[in-house]
Amino acid sequence: MKQSENLFDNEFVTSERGFRMFEEFVKTKDKLDKANIKNTIVMFGSARIKPDDPNEHNKRYYDAACKLANKLALWSKEAFKNKPPEEKFYICSGGGGGIMEATNKGASEAGEPTVGFNILLPFEQVANPYIPEDLVFTFHYFFIRKFYFAVLAKAFVIFPGGFGTFDELFEILTLAQTHKMQQTVPFVIFGKDFYNKVLNIDMLLAHGMISESDRNLFIITDDVEEAFKHITRNIKEDQNFDIG
Repeated sequence: MKQSENLFDNEFVTSERGFRMFEEFVKTKDKLDKANIKNTIVMFGSARIKPDDPNEHNKRYYDAACKLANKLALWSKEAFKNKPPEEKFYICSGGGGGIMEATNKGASEAGEPTVGFNILLPFEQVANPYIPEDLVFTFHYFFIRKFYFAVLAKAFVIFPGGFGTFDELFEILTLAQTHKMQQTVPFVIFGKDFYNKVLNIDMLLAHGMISESDRNLFIITDDVEEAFKHITRNIKEDQNFDIG
């Protein structure tokens, strides 16, 4: 291979930014390995939804996220009580407020450790108090944060949210659609009223932008029990994000 063709010997990789990216990848993996975290159930949603939200729909989403996270954490706690810690499923959020806070709160109230992949932002994003200090991961780069969301996740739940939530929703669906995950993970979109208005699957199908089979990548529900059953019936320990 010619010197100019060596992808690991170029100005960017050896730059300060290149080293910072590499360091963030490596330090995150090292911290996850030390905590024996191999499997997560990831829950996304708006940071702006509050437990006492005056919008009744938003308050219901907060309560549902808390309840679902609690049920899933209790399920993992019971199902894997006699197994090594690395086989457990850890409830994971983006680490901030709103639906993320509800997620970590629900798992914490089940007596289980819960994970937060926080992101440094000029506003909104401060790690919520329901995550153990050693399980708060703070990222500078969005793409590295999203990589670690995907690489460990064995199920996803998407609650209502804004641009950030939609970014995560469509990136994960794209990974599943293009088979960048070795197996299709259980995927729940929570909030029929919200998502049936802002996510027009029928229009995408009518214009040939997605295939009929793509409907099977997820379910849309308003029911915590349905979401819980869909995840626990379909979750698998040995599926991984394809990074090869």
